[in-house]
Amino acid sequence: MIIHHPLLGPRDASEFVYLGDASLMNRPNPKSETAADDFYSYQYLRDNPMGEHRELWYHEQGDRSWLVVTRNTLTHDITKVELARDVARAQK
Repeated sequence: MIIHHPLLGPRDASEFVYLGDASLMNRPNPKSETAADDFYSYQYLRDNPMGEHRELWYHEQGDRSWLVVTRNTLTHDITKVELARDVARAQK
């Protein structure tokens, strides 16, 4: 599988480490009244979707950047690759 890194161009997936669902970037507020339940859900409850899914990938054998990769879990087609820092900034 080839991942088109936004800064470095096409790279083989073997250079990267898959680190899970990109929604993990949105940590619960530790000061909320429901923090314990929120962190339980954050840590242990995961969806396993079929089709398009946003994932976190780490470029371990390259520039050590974090990416948000939108990938179809059935076909492995990658439709979008973004720097995770840009995604995080856009969510604020």
